[in-house]
Amino acid sequence: MLAADLPDPGLAAFGQDPWWVVLLKAVLIFVVLVVLTLFNIWFERRVVARMQHRVGPNVHGPFGLLQSLADGVKLALKEDIIPKAADKVVFILAPVIAVVPAFVTWAVIPLGPEVNFFGHRTPLQLTDMPVAVLFMLAIASIGIYGIVLGGWSSGSTYSLLGGLRSSAQMISYEVAMGLALVAVFLYAGSMSTSEIVAAQDRLWFGLILAPSFVIYVISMIGETNRAPFDLPEAEGELVGGFHTEYSSLKFALFFLAEYINLATVSAIATTLFLGGWAAPWGVENVWEGANSGYWPLLWFFGKVFIFIFLFVWLRGSLPRMRYDQFMALGWKILIPVALAWTVAVATIRVISLEAENGINRTYLVAAIAVLLVLTVGLMFVPERKDDERDAAEAGDEPHDAFAGGFPVPPMPAGGARRGAAEPLSFTHAPGGRTTVTASAEENHE
Repeated sequence: MLAADLPDPGLAAFGQDPWWVVLLKAVLIFVVLVVLTLFNIWFERRVVARMQHRVGPNVHGPFGLLQSLADGVKLALKEDIIPKAADKVVFILAPVIAVVPAFVTWAVIPLGPEVNFFGHRTPLQLTDMPVAVLFMLAIASIGIYGIVLGGWSSGSTYSLLGGLRSSAQMISYEVAMGLALVAVFLYAGSMSTSEIVAAQDRLWFGLILAPSFVIYVISMIGETNRAPFDLPEAEGELVGGFHTEYSSLKFALFFLAEYINLATVSAIATTLFLGGWAAPWGVENVWEGANSGYWPLLWFFGKVFIFIFLFVWLRGSLPRMRYDQFMALGWKILIPVALAWTVAVATIRVISLEAENGINRTYLVAAIAVLLVLTVGLMFVPERKDDERDAAEAGDEPHDAFAGGFPVPPMPAGGARRGAAEPLSFTHAPGGRTTVTASAEENHE
């Protein structure tokens, strides 16, 4: 037999379960994700309320735990409205396309080791494959179609712009996310999620591959459309973004997809960078059974909740970014840094560092670190823009608010005013236009 025909010993435990075990695992994953979504909504409201010195949900159930369930019932009982200009078939299918991939991704996420599952020995994972991480990225990319189609099929300009923004975010941040995972593949020697967890038995990849970890965390926030990267849903600009025209259960499906994706990217980060279901350092030395049985579920979801708290913390702390700043962060900073880091990791892994080659590992790592720091530093050097030069040349000339066209006037030549506003007067120019000047009031006085 060829080597390629031999079964992978690390994946031999998968594909052996009877049908009832597979079905029960799938149902349990579905139930856990739905309950986790209800908890995450409550958790986000309570944490943000504490950050803003408010009370938060506290009426329905103990500590307001049933508030999320009450909101779900409220959405189900609301009137289901379909706009007259909408493409009805696509309008209905879009929320389904968005929510289904969010569930499917969990099929290859390892939740624990082999356990006794109702008398059958099986891993706490639905399935695994040699390219499981690529499977997760592919499935996650399908979910964006639901958002784009939902925005397009609504027949609304605001919804269309929200869908286009979401597709642009996915293209920008999926590239950086994929590059961040290449280093994990190189160190683990596999794309199987269970084998990646096993490869972190001594040291988590989040430490030895810290730049990849940081890039992935930023990218996963941008890909899930969460604050401060929630540009597709910007209320101040797009009313509600891609789901402006949705109501009732179809809106609830978009809501469900967002919060499941929140847990999904957190689970992926836990699996690839924080050792997956393995207990934190030192726990296994004190407690021998920390990584056996069902206890690893505690470690896995504990790490997931750390990322979920990070999402909530960012939402309660940072304002929404401007769209051009958001795209510049992805294309001018994240992707170049991810490319440079991928080349650096590949260099370390490929070049032989033995003594006869004359290459010292310490010096090589230090040189690559210096290059990365210089690369990041150069990207943050401010550039002198053309509009700043024009403003310096313009001086205090009268500013015509309609010079750039109606209805969106340009910024004043000197930039945004700081401090108290200067006195203004409104004089009618030929043609019915109004010219705004600051010097006219002073001359009048």
